[in-house]
Amino acid sequence: MAHSNRSAGPAEPIVPRSGDDWEVFLPGEAQDWQGTWDALNSRSTRSPVLDSRFVGALLDHFGTGQERIAFLHRGNKLAAATVLSPEKRGLMWRTFQPSQAPVGLWLQENNLDLGAALPGLCRVLPGPSPLLAVSQLDPDLVVRPQDSNRLATLDYIETARISLNGTFDDYWGGRGKNLRHNMKRQRNRLEREGVQIGFQGLSRPQEMERGVEDYGRLESAGWKSARGTAIELNNQQGRFYQDLLERFAATGQARCYRLYFDDRLVASDLCVSGFGTLVILKTTHDEECKGYSPGQLLHREEVPQCFAEAGLSSLEFYGKVMDWHRRWTSDVRQMYHVNFYTKPVWSVAHKFLSKLSQRQA
Repeated sequence: MAHSNRSAGPAEPIVPRSGDDWEVFLPGEAQDWQGTWDALNSRSTRSPVLDSRFVGALLDHFGTGQERIAFLHRGNKLAAATVLSPEKRGLMWRTFQPSQAPVGLWLQENNLDLGAALPGLCRVLPGPSPLLAVSQLDPDLVVRPQDSNRLATLDYIETARISLNGTFDDYWGGRGKNLRHNMKRQRNRLEREGVQIGFQGLSRPQEMERGVEDYGRLESAGWKSARGTAIELNNQQGRFYQDLLERFAATGQARCYRLYFDDRLVASDLCVSGFGTLVILKTTHDEECKGYSPGQLLHREEVPQCFAEAGLSSLEFYGKVMDWHRRWTSDVRQMYHVNFYTKPVWSVAHKFLSKLSQRQA
């Protein structure tokens, strides 16, 4: 079932006109850009991961100083906003996309024609870049545009969510027998072994440092440590997530969910919420306990809490759909990228070079 927290937009698509103006600036050049950004998010996209606190934390911890914030004005009204970064020695611009950002940093009026808005943006960006890429778009937040001789859309990943409408009992009764049986079997096994399951949700700003530190300790003990991608409190990722969660916790919109076997922390989720949506940003578990499905047991404790929390209507996973996601929900959608070329010839050349590269790989 389709789901969206956005307010209804106008019936006809909004096409930028010749009098519309793109404004492009460095993040430090406008001290109040956050308020303008959030006003557009509140009346259009309505996503917690596009809140200016999220965007600001990404820029503070992963920005290079070369990023640009761009606003599209239609008269006195803001119609679109984005954060872009130059790539490939200035040969292209792309939405600023650290791996910690689950969606592309693009906001727009609900029925804005994305393809029609991009030519004007290309004209005001520094340099003669032939390509502008808008990455990791959620079709529920930004309607997928039609391809043309200057615009191409590409499938990204499928992502899943759980609708929190109705009751948890009704939802759980609709899950497959295998999932329900496995959760019951793991609980019974732990009970027979004398292990008590404990669940905790941290939400206060002063608790976020401990939440990230403990999360990092779990993740660093697993396979991500060998790859150097694990969160640690004092590495770049750890500082980002602590800062981000503290910003959201200041308004009661951060959660660090934790599952214990007795006094042992075995699984954790880092989450932010807003506009009726809770987003799981990161999830990890103790790999020594994987035979007990600690990550799944954490969700078995977490999801009823989400159903019970006033104002929440969806739980977003935002990540590549795995088999276990499909056991928890059938609400899956296709995310996508957009490539916009300043001239049709660049589109032809890019497709040719991509095919050539694939043949040589």
